Amino acid sequence: MSLTSILSAEAIENAVKDCQAPDSFSYKKFFQLCGLSSKTPQEVKNVFQILDEDNSGYIEESELKYFLQRFVPGARTLTEAETKSFISAADDDNDGRIGAEEFQTMVLS
Repeated sequence: MSLTSILSAEAIENAVKDCQAPDSFSYKKFFQLCGLSSKTPQEVKNVFQILDEDNSGYIEESELKYFLQRFVPGARTLTEAETKSFISAADDDNDGRIGAEEFQTMVLS
């Protein structure tokens, strides 16, 4: 399974282009631009599984740093501030990582 089997390549590219400048990443805007926020809960879960590189059931800070590169190879890494705010926005149980349900809630709310 690939991200482009769920989201259009054009929408992904537009979303990544929108946040090229450091510290310009907004997860809400990104999820809207790439079309993820209008997908079904199962499709969002599938995207989570693609982003969870080590298949731990969580997206850790180290994986989140390369979030944009999972969508477009060669995209920039997220800054430390962006990574921390992304995690704190989704991490409801304060374990320092994003679980599948936390990700789903973040994307679809």
